[in-house]
This record gives sequence, C-alpha cells and structure tokens, in this order.
Amino acid sequence: MQLYFTTTDDPRLTAAEQTAHEWPVALTPEELAGRKRVYFISDAHLGSRMLSDPRAHERKLVAWLDRVKEDARAVYMVGDMFDFWFEYSTVVPKGFVRFLGKVAELADMGIEMHFFTGNHDLWTFGYLEQEVGVQVHRRAERVQLGDKCALIAHGDGLSSDDHAFKLLRSIFHSRTCQRLFRLVPPQIGQNFGYAWAKKNREKLRPEDTEYKGEAAEPLVLYAKRYLATHPDVDMVIFGHRHIQLDLQLHGGKRVVVLGDFISLFTYGVFDGENFWLENF
Repeated sequence: MQLYFTTTDDPRLTAAEQTAHEWPVALTPEELAGRKRVYFISDAHLGSRMLSDPRAHERKLVAWLDRVKEDARAVYMVGDMFDFWFEYSTVVPKGFVRFLGKVAELADMGIEMHFFTGNHDLWTFGYLEQEVGVQVHRRAERVQLGDKCALIAHGDGLSSDDHAFKLLRSIFHSRTCQRLFRLVPPQIGQNFGYAWAKKNREKLRPEDTEYKGEAAEPLVLYAKRYLATHPDVDMVIFGHRHIQLDLQLHGGKRVVVLGDFISLFTYGVFDGENFWLENF
C-alpha cells in the first residue's frame, strides 16, 4: 500500500483556490446603492408532477436568476415557487439544489431576496431564512419602490367566496395541523403533497385560468377595494392566478398579476421609476 501526499505547490490546490476566488463576493454598499432594478416572479411550482422535464424547468429558473443578478437590488418571489414544500425539524424536500444554491448566491452578494409563501409552499419554518438567506413573508406587505408604494401578496384567500377553499386554507395555516403533519414520515408526507397538488391542477378547467375581466376578476376587485381605502398605495402586485395582467386604473393606480414561471415565464421589473412585465 502506498501513501501519497500533496504539497502547497500542488497545481490542483492552485486551481481550487482560483475557483474559490471566482465565487461572487458581496457587493459594496456603494454598488448596491447604484442598483435600481427590483424583480418580481411567482408560481414556478418547482417539483410539480405536471412537468415533463423538472430538471430543465429548474435550470431555466436558475438562468433567469443569473440574468437578474447583474443589476438587481432586490428580488421578490411572490409565492408558489415550489409545488409543495414542508419542512420537518431535520428534513427538507429533496431536490431544488440548483435553485436554492443560486438564491443563496444572490443573497450572499447582498441582493435582497424576498420569499412570499403561497398556498403550495407555506410550510417553511426557518430553513429558507437561516440556510438560504431569504426574507420570508407570510402575509401581504407594503413595500416602497422608489417614490411608489406597492402592496405585494401571493393572492390566495384574499377574495375567494369558496367556503370549502377557505376551510382548507384555515387547516393549512393551523399550527396544530402542521404539528400533526410532522408526525407523518417525510416520504409519505412529500408524496401526498405532490400528488395532492397534481390532482388539484388536473381538476382545473380552461376557464379557471383565464382572465375574467375587470368587473369579475376576484383579485382585481380586491385590489380596487384596497386602493379605495389606501390612497397612498400606487399599485398592487399579485401572483397565484397564472395570468399575465397589468391593468391601469383611475388616478394612475395599477393592478399587476405576474403570470407564472411554468408556462408563461413572465416576471415583473421596476427600474426605479417604471414597472413593466417581461417574458423570459
């Protein structure tokens, strides 16, 4: 048996050091202050069993993050980035390492990374904050964007008249029910979650994912009521509905629904003065 030892002159160590130096370093306060762009994305549904190629889907999302990291001051992920997510005390869902690693990279650079829980991925209990570096929001938040004030929310449960959905949502948000679900072995719990998400997506009719018009779209009606009582808010930004919408209202107010990153591949951009939707 022979033993081999390396020295500090080993070229492999030099290459490793060079690779380490290529890792993005934190932006300086001056560099961050010079950045004006804020990006918004929602409903990627990573891990969905409706996807024909989950790996390619994740890679596309990572490519989008690679693009926006060049000029982003902040990134808002407005819910349902995962098709199902439930953290146990020592176990998190398998997969998504490329996405989570890229989000952590942006966070390490100093870019604000915000994660709004949706109706598919609300069961996060510290992992995303502590290990990945995102700021988790569990309810609608008012955010100052330049000289404009925006209300940001995933959108589930805000305007639904479906009593069965409201009951189900209350169960999902119940701490008691969450503790009971932790007693289910992770493999069974994860399989149940993904199967449930797939079944619900399959039940949707084509008209369920179409824009219902200004007079009937639930999120638009909610936004109008909110804006009427909060005159200092300039725009409301939602995910959830999987439709691409940028609706101009009276007085320069706006309602935005971000679309999704599973079939539409849309996202929002704010450059310090203006907001618009783009496709990737």
